[in-house]
Amino acid sequence: MAKDAIKLRAKVLEAYSMDDYLVELENKQQIKAKISGKMRVNRIRILPGDLVDVELSSYDLTKGRITYRHK
Repeated sequence: MAKDAIKLRAKVLEAYSMDDYLVELENKQQIKAKISGKMRVNRIRILPGDLVDVELSSYDLTKGRITYRHK
């Protein structure tokens, strides 16, 4: 994402489809997030309850991109 992206840690609450997830940020705000292209290519699976890193655009704080899944 761009340089002005906001990086936060979040917890996955619900998986809507293969690429869409409902995540809860550290500040208890819930947003929709998609997985990044590299995670999709490498087939990294994300399940509810996983801790992930999310990048938010400074223009739209209700949508994000999952960039990393913590073990």
